[in-house]
Amino acid sequence: MKKSKKGKSKSILSLITLLLITICSGYLIYLIYLLKDIETLLRICGIGILVLLVIIFFFIRKKILKKGKKVSFTILMIFMLIYLGILGFITYNFNNIYGKISNVTTSGYTVYSSSIVTLTNNQAETIDDIGNAEIGRINDEDNMEGYVIPKEIIDKNKLENDIVDYDNYIQMIDDLKEGEIEYIFLPTKYVSMFENMEGYEDIGDTTKIIYTQTKKVKKETKVNRGGTLTEPFTLLLMGVDSEQENIANATFNGDALMLLTFNPKTLNTTILSIPRDTYVPIACFNNQRKNKITHAAWYGEDCMIDTIQNFTGIDIDYFVKINFKGVVSLVDALNGIEVDVPIEFCEQDSNRNFENQICLSPGVQTLNGEQALALSRHRKTINDFVRGQNQQLVVQGILNKVRDISSLKTLNNLLDTISNNMETNMSTTEILSFYNIAKDVLAQNENTNLSDLISFQRLYLSGYDEYIYDYSSVSGEGTGLNLYNFVPYQGSIDDVVNAMKVNLDLEDEEIVKTFSFSVDEPYEETIIGQGEYDESSLALLPSFIGYDSSVAISFGSQYGFPVSVQYVSATSPGQFIGQIIDQSLPSNMDVDEISKSTGLTITVIESTYSAPQTNTETDTQTQNTDDTTETTESEEPKEDPTGDPTEDLLPN
Repeated sequence: MKKSKKGKSKSILSLITLLLITICSGYLIYLIYLLKDIETLLRICGIGILVLLVIIFFFIRKKILKKGKKVSFTILMIFMLIYLGILGFITYNFNNIYGKISNVTTSGYTVYSSSIVTLTNNQAETIDDIGNAEIGRINDEDNMEGYVIPKEIIDKNKLENDIVDYDNYIQMIDDLKEGEIEYIFLPTKYVSMFENMEGYEDIGDTTKIIYTQTKKVKKETKVNRGGTLTEPFTLLLMGVDSEQENIANATFNGDALMLLTFNPKTLNTTILSIPRDTYVPIACFNNQRKNKITHAAWYGEDCMIDTIQNFTGIDIDYFVKINFKGVVSLVDALNGIEVDVPIEFCEQDSNRNFENQICLSPGVQTLNGEQALALSRHRKTINDFVRGQNQQLVVQGILNKVRDISSLKTLNNLLDTISNNMETNMSTTEILSFYNIAKDVLAQNENTNLSDLISFQRLYLSGYDEYIYDYSSVSGEGTGLNLYNFVPYQGSIDDVVNAMKVNLDLEDEEIVKTFSFSVDEPYEETIIGQGEYDESSLALLPSFIGYDSSVAISFGSQYGFPVSVQYVSATSPGQFIGQIIDQSLPSNMDVDEISKSTGLTITVIESTYSAPQTNTETDTQTQNTDDTTETTESEEPKEDPTGDPTEDLLPN
């Protein structure tokens, strides 16, 4: 009986161990199966070995139990337990790595957030402290953070306050600052939205949030491709300059935009940094009103992707959102990156603390996370073009260092950082297919930097600076501010788009048959898109005040909008008949944003100035009491100052 019990115990113990081995092997086989198109022969061999070992353990266990040899059973159990431990370790790490890579793939939802904002000196701290005060809200019913979520907040909290509707956020913020209204609904990310606008730099210090509500909305963005990355593709890198560590808690603000094309056949990459102030049609604004491209981020990555696709004509296959704050952890996880720093500068740290400045000098050096972030963020002493090039240097430095990963711990730390600070619409299979690309690249020369093996072709968007009044009479929308914009040359856009299409195998490359150089001058590589283009500047509405009415009428005729005239009498002797003294639309407006139905209304002088008559008694007294006072003759009406009515006002 004792032998029978011992035999039964051995059988159960070995069976449980074998079942655990079978379960682990089955799950590992499933994980290996998920690595489609990666080392197919090795995967098949691995699966075969796992199945074979399970079968071998099964038959050996059966044979040993039948013979009942104690020593043989002990040896078998030792081997099975060791194998189970190894198998469990491999399966755990395999699952951990695969899970972290999968976490990078977007969930398919966008999280919108709206807050009730008031001035910092307001005593209110919660929504219950609002009382009966009026609350400002955007009147656009399609605006998720300006109308939809605020309406849900009102309904959820049963607020009976009077709601004041506004056409734009700026007008609402101005009324808050001036005390016209105590509370307003703003996107929770409002500080990053407006702090770069002139006059609103201190918005984060002068206002505070007393209530916030979020809402998950299914994304419209769809992956344009499927499977592995074997054909040329486009990738949009979008920087999230957030103080949050986790990208899930950060909101996209469009401060850093890089459009890449990659050809896995030629290993050529084109990189175009798009300045945040680039003046382009915004896809999700009414009538695609032109504005700074960074403002497209107010409506999420869908709007940004559509905007870039519209003005470049390039379909974007994938996007990757990277949290700037995560750059610190990413670079530190790689134990630093080597970068040739081009400029000397000082920048705030990752917590935007100027008391702990990060200062760098020019030259090749190893940067830690804080230094790499400082180089990526800095723009105070440079323009957005240089900033974009600096960001490209950091990206290349990271790529060069990734190949040196040799420990499981470093790999896990790297994947932890990536999964927390990066989000993409690539599928896990597509992300894993980068393995094959990296393998082909490294096979060429294992000691060469990736930036040398992969051809990085930098593209450049040329244009000019312009201050444009942000308003459209077509939609009645705009901030009403005279904002700085970067207006790109269409010729530069065409050149960089052509280079991207060539790299995507959509167009044939034009063969250069001649080449000239001088031994007396160093060779400089031509950067596609860089240079001056012979194009007319953007047509902006001039100030017609002081000019003859014919100037405005001629301008309107040239640009296809009507000019209505409202006549008034002169109010001073310096005014002349036909002179414009007022106009209904502000100067510096983009003429494309002038309504073709309502057009422009100008106020024009129709009769000369008539001095008010004084009574005779007063005139006599004045003449008798001060014979020495010189009489002042009436000022002659000024002549039309324009000469050629349109010469000075039409754009070059």
